[in-house]
Amino acid sequence: MLSNEGLLALAKAKMPFGKYSGRYLVDVPEEYFLWFERKGFPQNKLGEQMALMLELKRQGADHVLRPLVDR
Repeated sequence: MLSNEGLLALAKAKMPFGKYSGRYLVDVPEEYFLWFERKGFPQNKLGEQMALMLELKRQGADHVLRPLVDR
């Protein structure tokens, strides 16, 4: 289970590279995360956040992060 701080950090996390560079992870399409799942997520905090975001998207629960995102 994520702490409040972890949830907030996930909501504010941005993709630092690639096609969706600069976008919040919650705004990155599920298909992009599925590609990383097949190829291997980065072995760092970003990779953990990407894997978690994929799971939230699979469960249809990513909408809970949208109110937390700085826009």
